[in-house]
Amino acid sequence: MTKNILTVFLLFLATDISGINTAIHEQKINQNHMDTLNLTKEWDKTFPKSDKVEHNKVTFINRYGITLAADMYKPKGTTAHLPAIAICGPFGAVKEQAAGLYAQEMAKRGFLTIAFDPSFTGESGGSPRYMTSPDINTEDFCAAIDYLVTNHDVDPEKVGIIGICGWGGLAINAAAADPRIKATIASTMYDMSRVTSNGYFDSDDSIEKRNKFRTELSAQRTEDYRSGTPKLAGGLPEVLPKNAPDFLREYYNYYKTERGYHSRSLNSNGGRNATSPIPWLNFPLMSRANEIENAVMIVHGEKAHSLYFGNDAYKKLTITPGKANNKILMIIPGANHTDLYDQKDIIPFNAFQQFFTEHLK
Repeated sequence: MTKNILTVFLLFLATDISGINTAIHEQKINQNHMDTLNLTKEWDKTFPKSDKVEHNKVTFINRYGITLAADMYKPKGTTAHLPAIAICGPFGAVKEQAAGLYAQEMAKRGFLTIAFDPSFTGESGGSPRYMTSPDINTEDFCAAIDYLVTNHDVDPEKVGIIGICGWGGLAINAAAADPRIKATIASTMYDMSRVTSNGYFDSDDSIEKRNKFRTELSAQRTEDYRSGTPKLAGGLPEVLPKNAPDFLREYYNYYKTERGYHSRSLNSNGGRNATSPIPWLNFPLMSRANEIENAVMIVHGEKAHSLYFGNDAYKKLTITPGKANNKILMIIPGANHTDLYDQKDIIPFNAFQQFFTEHLK
């Protein structure tokens, strides 16, 4: 290497290192200036508070600079570094609903847990509101892992996740992307990219139907830009039609009644941003599921309309050599899709505890 070339190289290296140091400094600044969120102080969950756990609000920031809000549940009287679980879902729900119930139940079983609102939703930041993204929402799970592995109450080698409904598919995608996730449970899961692009039971799986949908979404995008206000897609009906299919009745009975209604829940109210399906049409959510080496458990109800998502996701998983039981499919007899949202006598929490105890070690 000549002297001139060496000089140029050293100058480049010095500039590159300086850029890295600047980026680290800016990242610390960003972390110290997270969005100010308006966090509710009172207990406003859809389930009663347990006297066996400590509860408090926490926030953390994802890789896109969006501040996420979470409820932390910790077993009372614990001081040791605990195994931890991040929980989110169902798709369109908030942390005060099923995710919070799961978090509290797992905390009662010895885990430090957080139930978080995804970007653009609930008490979390992000604009425009009520938007979804396969990339950003997967990142939300990974950002929750960032928070947990750096928390002094957590053993960073013992961290897992639970995704419920549409967040079950996102949990599997996160597990494929982030090996810090040592164990994953997908409960009553949806593959949101598949149902968006193919319709239920793949009934709309054609180029013509997808292109028609893309045309409609593009037109709505134009209207949103003109108006300056994104249109909401609309949630569940206020009055359930007499001829409503069973799965719609199940959703209604959870989201629109005292059982699961919450004022910040998209599914309980006006629904997501109408253009939210755009990226899901082209995003292959399960494309790397076969590369997950850590443990995965898929749990589904026998009577759930969504069971085919869980069955097909399980088929994509690969048993890790030497770990014969690290990929599990559990079917709950007689259970429908929303039974696994909040029916504590049906949700297999003891099996969850056994799974995480075995694989978070």
